[in-house]
Amino acid sequence: MSDQPTLWEEPPKQTGLASTIEAILYLKAQPLALSEIAKYAGCDRATAEEGLIELMTDYAHRDSALEVVETPEGYSLQLRPAFHKLVQTLIPVDLGVGALRTLAAIALRGPIAQADLVNLRGSGAYQHVPELVEQGFVRKRRQSDGRSYWLQVTEKFHQYFQVDKLPIALEPQTQEPADES
Repeated sequence: MSDQPTLWEEPPKQTGLASTIEAILYLKAQPLALSEIAKYAGCDRATAEEGLIELMTDYAHRDSALEVVETPEGYSLQLRPAFHKLVQTLIPVDLGVGALRTLAAIALRGPIAQADLVNLRGSGAYQHVPELVEQGFVRKRRQSDGRSYWLQVTEKFHQYFQVDKLPIALEPQTQEPADES
């Protein structure tokens, strides 16, 4: 056999490795530590780092909606910030019933102190609030005494749920309900 490369031989390692790392980041769809990337790519950390640098450089120089970034959790293939509004438009929000009820309570009672929200909705609200903030539906501001947070809905909430297009205006309750006992 000849030592000459054939047409079906693998491409040089770095070119193939960068593409392999791109596929790994795409398929995992979450940040990965360098050691995880190396494990999935079947190489050592130093080689994986070289491939990752090549991939990051490639994305930095191409006109693409995607980018490879380093986050506190690891490396990630993600949409560039300039395209985030497109995500909000094209992908419907996936909120559970509890989070939707918590959002409704904030919308109807807001601005509301987080402590009051927890009294109203229960301790599950502690899990719902970060999700609602991350989705952009709720703004969270520390109270002046620094002990709790003020929560209120954002403009995105009004746009997404088209509150201004409701046939009747919803007014917050101003009276206590009558005691039926």
